[in-house]
Amino acid sequence: MERSVRAALAAATSRLAAVSGTPRLDAELLMAEALGVTRETMLLSRLDDAAPALFETLLARRLAHEPVAYITGRRGFWTIELEVGPAVLIPRPDSETLIEAAVERFGTGGPRTVLDLGTGSGALLLAALDEWPAATGHGRDASPDALAVAARNAARLGLAERATFSLGDWGAGLDGPFDLILANPPYVAAGAELPADVAGWEPEAALYAGTDGCEDHRRLAPEIARLLAPGGLACVEIGFTQAEAAGILFARQGLEVVVRKDLAGRDRCLLLRR
Repeated sequence: MERSVRAALAAATSRLAAVSGTPRLDAELLMAEALGVTRETMLLSRLDDAAPALFETLLARRLAHEPVAYITGRRGFWTIELEVGPAVLIPRPDSETLIEAAVERFGTGGPRTVLDLGTGSGALLLAALDEWPAATGHGRDASPDALAVAARNAARLGLAERATFSLGDWGAGLDGPFDLILANPPYVAAGAELPADVAGWEPEAALYAGTDGCEDHRRLAPEIARLLAPGGLACVEIGFTQAEAAGILFARQGLEVVVRKDLAGRDRCLLLRR
């Protein structure tokens, strides 16, 4: 006997509780993907339809701890939707703290030039360019596969003419200055425990940063000090326990350091000025 979408969602929510903190949301996103409609359309008009066979396949992947964003191939961030996959870190709401800080600093006028170091999917750069239509920007990453994802996202969002990308080690070889610098470097200490759907799926190079989690901040500090325009702003993501240790690295480069908290009230971002 065929199960309805409603019944399949209820059963899946129960099964997903063991592997996810948001089991109902995960089930709904996977069902919408299986139906080929938006989640909103499914909830409004498709709950009494027969559940498609594809749903069980997608559900099995999530039960094996594969992130929903990798299963569906996309993730919303700020005002844009991005292609994501195992080559890139999944953009998270915590990282929107960097864009929020930049909006407060630049207002509607915006920066003229934006640099995103460790661009990954292009999330920070493309969110900034979508926010400020007159801005241009550059994304740098050490992974060719990540840059391919970022370039596809720029093209799909209609931002390819304003976004360039290059392969390289942080800011090495780049010429500034840039009005806004954004960076979400790896900041997890080697050996730290992470959830299975992170540690088992997301790229290690985008997660781990030496014994204290600050190795990449050490490398970024002199590059940001060199590339940041006078009067500009750099927004650098940190782990919520790293404000003091990471902040010292940038202060030693002569940068003014202010700590910004995320929506959960945790230290999340260093705001840097010359």
